[in-house]
Amino acid sequence: MSSVEDSRYQAPPYHPAHGLLRGRTAVVTAAAGAGIGGATARRFLEEGARVLISDAHTRRLKESESALAAEFGADQVASLPCDVTDEEQVRALFTHAGQLHGGLDIVVNNAGLGGTAALVDMTDEQWTRVLDVTLNGTFRCTRAALRALKDSGRPGVVVNNASVVGWRAQTGQAHYAAAKAGVMALTRCAALEAAEFGVRVNAVAPSLAMHPHLVKVTSEELLAELTAREALGRYAEPWEVANVIVFLASGYSSYMTGETVSVSSQHP
Repeated sequence: MSSVEDSRYQAPPYHPAHGLLRGRTAVVTAAAGAGIGGATARRFLEEGARVLISDAHTRRLKESESALAAEFGADQVASLPCDVTDEEQVRALFTHAGQLHGGLDIVVNNAGLGGTAALVDMTDEQWTRVLDVTLNGTFRCTRAALRALKDSGRPGVVVNNASVVGWRAQTGQAHYAAAKAGVMALTRCAALEAAEFGVRVNAVAPSLAMHPHLVKVTSEELLAELTAREALGRYAEPWEVANVIVFLASGYSSYMTGETVSVSSQHP
């Protein structure tokens, strides 16, 4: 994958499923591909959930749906393109989700956009684009999810994807860090409001989860530096982050809400 990988890296064992989400219906955004969203959709299916995946990349989304349907059954997985910066598309996604299998139980807001630019060189367009996808997109989807869950009376769960960068500083990441810190604050506020109608809202904060797209857009020097910060001496596999999302979506976290769980050692 990258020269960041060396002979010292040893992938952890992939643990079997335990049916933690059996009979539940989930929406996962930005789920096309090999990143955290795709790993979460797969883990949810393994745990018995029915999954509606969405992404702004239509071709990759259909390819992901076809691959998952071939493995888990066409009745267990569906897809609908959605650009989270477009309110009409977000509404259409959650309307469709509510029509599948009689309702909605779990929402994973995974869509986000990064980028690297020094603050003195950053344009308004760069700042606004990252904030609109990463923070405003999470807001739009959280709002739609809470409306749907409140109307249905179902005790649902929302899990947002934040980042350890929302806690700590990193050069060239002012827009992304601000967006992810906003996701954490949004999670806490949404949790207080949603508790009134039995819905829990939590977030995960990964540090470095390696996948092919990250390798394409990040220098090997930066990847090596970020890997060196990890207490375990390696980056996370996307499915390791997905495992924590499964936990937050399951009954095992029934008394947790408003929390941001660090999937690393980098909580401040």
